[in-house]
Amino acid sequence: MTQTLIASEKKSFLIGFDRPFCVIGERINPTGRKKLAAEMQAGNFETVIKDALAQAEAGANILDVNAGVTSVNPNETEPPLLKQTIEIVQSVTDLPLCIDSSVTAALKVGLETAKGRPLVNSVTGEEEKLEAILPLVAKYNVAVVAISNDETGISEDPDVRFEVAKKIVQRAADYGIKPEDVVVDPLVMPIGAMGTAGQQVFRLVRRLREELKVNTTCGASNIAFGMPNRRVLTGYFLAMAASHGMTSAIMNPLHDEDMHAILAANVLNGTDRNCKVWTNKFREMSVPAAVSQAVGDGLPGASAEDVERRRAREERRRRRG
Repeated sequence: MTQTLIASEKKSFLIGFDRPFCVIGERINPTGRKKLAAEMQAGNFETVIKDALAQAEAGANILDVNAGVTSVNPNETEPPLLKQTIEIVQSVTDLPLCIDSSVTAALKVGLETAKGRPLVNSVTGEEEKLEAILPLVAKYNVAVVAISNDETGISEDPDVRFEVAKKIVQRAADYGIKPEDVVVDPLVMPIGAMGTAGQQVFRLVRRLREELKVNTTCGASNIAFGMPNRRVLTGYFLAMAASHGMTSAIMNPLHDEDMHAILAANVLNGTDRNCKVWTNKFREMSVPAAVSQAVGDGLPGASAEDVERRRAREERRRRRG
C-alpha cells in the first residue's frame, strides 16, 4: 500500500490508502486575510500562534505554513518571513509541516528551516517549475504536492489533468523521487461554475490511486466557492472524496462540519479501527446533555458544578467553530 511519510522532529504521520484521512490545516496563510498579512509584515505572529494551536487542538495532522504576504518582490521578502514563521510554528507545536510557497527561494529556505520531513507545496507540470522544485525535493528527501496544471493552464478535461499528473510523477522518478512521495492535487473546480466538478474529481482520484498508485489531496473549500451553505457542502464533498480514495485535504479543521465528515468517512472506510476515534469523541460530546438530565432528575454524582464546567467546554468548542 502507498504510504507517504511526513514528520516533524518528534511526530510523524503516514498518508496512505489504508490510513485515516489526513487533515492538513490551512489557516496559517495570509492569502485573502488582509489582517493576518499586515500582522506578519509587521512582525506580529500572535494570530499565527493562535491558529497553530487551535488547529492542532481541533485535530489537524499537518499544518500548512504560507508567508506570501505580498506580490511585491516576493523573492526577497518571502524567504526570510517564511523562515521566521516556520520557526515560530515549530516552537508552539510538534505537528509536521507543509511548506507552502510559489517562490522557489522561499521553499529552499523553508526546507533548511523545517525539522523532520515536511511536505512541499507545490510543483506543477510547468517545465520551469519541474526543473526548479524537483531537485530540491530530491536533495532534502521530502514529499511534494503535485498540482495537475501546466503551461496551458488548468484544463476542464479530467483526462488532461490526469496526464499532467502522470508527467509529474514520471519526471519525479527521473530525480529518484518515488511515487509514494508525490501527493497529487487533481484540482477541484467550483461546483457552482461546473456542474460535473464533483464527478470529475472522484473519477480522477480513482485513476490516480489505481493507475499511478499515488496519494491525493485538494483545497477542499474550492468545491463550494460561491455557494450558499458552503460548510455543509464541503463536508459532504470531503466524505465522498474519501470514499473514492482521496487520502488528504488542505482544509480548515476549525469547521465542525468538515471534521465530522472526515471522522465519519474514516469509520465507514474502515480506517477508524473499531470506530474508536468516533466513539471516544462523540461519547464525550454527549456527556453534557446526560449530566444535565441527571441533575434535573436529581440523580447522584452530577453536581451543578459538573454541568457548568461541561457547558463552558462546549461553549469553547462552539466558538472555535
